[in-house]
Amino acid sequence: MKQRQIKKTDWSQFLSGVSAGDYIFQNVPYEEQIEQASALISEADVILIGAGAGASAAAGLTYSGERFTNNFKEFIEKYGSMYMTDMYAAGFYPFPSQEAKWGYWSKHSLLNRFLPPALPLYKQLYEMVKEREYFVLTTNVDHQFQKAGFLAERIFATQGDYGNIQCEKGCHPKIYDAEDLFRQMDQARSDCLIPSHMVPKCPVCGGNMTMHLRCDNYFVEDENWHEAAGRYGDFLRGMEGKKGVLLELGVGFNTPTIIRFPFEKMVREHKNLSLIRLNMNEAVVPESFGNRAIGIGGDMAKAVSDLHRQMIPAALAEN
Repeated sequence: MKQRQIKKTDWSQFLSGVSAGDYIFQNVPYEEQIEQASALISEADVILIGAGAGASAAAGLTYSGERFTNNFKEFIEKYGSMYMTDMYAAGFYPFPSQEAKWGYWSKHSLLNRFLPPALPLYKQLYEMVKEREYFVLTTNVDHQFQKAGFLAERIFATQGDYGNIQCEKGCHPKIYDAEDLFRQMDQARSDCLIPSHMVPKCPVCGGNMTMHLRCDNYFVEDENWHEAAGRYGDFLRGMEGKKGVLLELGVGFNTPTIIRFPFEKMVREHKNLSLIRLNMNEAVVPESFGNRAIGIGGDMAKAVSDLHRQMIPAALAEN
């Protein structure tokens, strides 16, 4: 059988490492910002959503505090609170064995990918854009957009998915659904370890498996990943000449070259585009964008809820 050829899109063309040189915190009342943002979204022909870790944190998927200490108490006690400070840091712990590694990651994945329902922030976002021409670019790996109703073919999750695993050395371009395996691991785990017979092995090279998360040069960009990249490129080309809004949620300066800086570059180069940036502490926007940029700081869940209330009639919001 002839193998299908995948048309690969050059991912690097979407990236940008150039930050704005004229960032400002806008001195505009919050209520006025919500009204302006609502008007921009309502009048837009196309909407591009860019979401980072801050969006899911605002939605309730926090990686620290009681949500971490209550759910990972046994891991903190076993490996030490100096290293197990939050779920993000814990993921980089040098686990002494595969049984230990998957003992942690199976629980992490269940807690952040499979067990949570669609959260209100994401459902409200969907209600605001579902009847419009939209696309989602996200570095989040928790599947919240899909759970909320966003169409899979309109989402490009660049950094992977907590629900999948891959060969640790990326020996072949395929990823594997691990939900059932993770649930079994969670049931069988004892003293933070899973049984040795549950440790997944690569079906091709026989080596270790790992989470499908972009953390090194072995990250697998499979057929679906490349198709999503291609659809993102098509969407960007389709925005040419249309009135568009880039709605950025919780994207800081950890990996700004994927969403934050490219969004600024697009607005800088295309006068038909506007930027709405929601960020707890880093809602700075380029002053040169004028009224084509709105930077809303503080509680993002409240901002999204207020935008939703402004845009969706009360009768519809109750249904």
